[in-house]
Amino acid sequence: FKAPSTDHPALYRDLLRTNRMHWIAEEPPAELVREKMMECHFRFRHQMALVPCVLTLNQDGSVWVTLVKPARAITPGQFAVFYKGDECLGSGKILRMGPSVYTMQQGKNREEGPKKDETDKIEPAT
Repeated sequence: FKAPSTDHPALYRDLLRTNRMHWIAEEPPAELVREKMMECHFRFRHQMALVPCVLTLNQDGSVWVTLVKPARAITPGQFAVFYKGDECLGSGKILRMGPSVYTMQQGKNREEGPKKDETDKIEPAT
């Protein structure tokens, strides 16, 4: 797939899944075990700004990562690195990604139901 522009919605996603996480201090962090989810920050490229996210722990040690706002050009095979404040919590390889912003917009357009002129054509039941 080649997006028509570098800012096309198809390049943005807000959900991804890692493989089994490698945690640095705690395996996995106590808050994540206790609450099953945890707010933190992540990046998937060395120089990029940190992105706020929520981690959800899976049975197999992988995590679902829900981003507060969609990020551009996340790619399977890259490593997601997680931080709480200045502390690096750990990392995991990105395995799968949720639908792109573009795909989600297409779905929303379909779910809105018939357009105004289409409803005019529907005969009332008698």
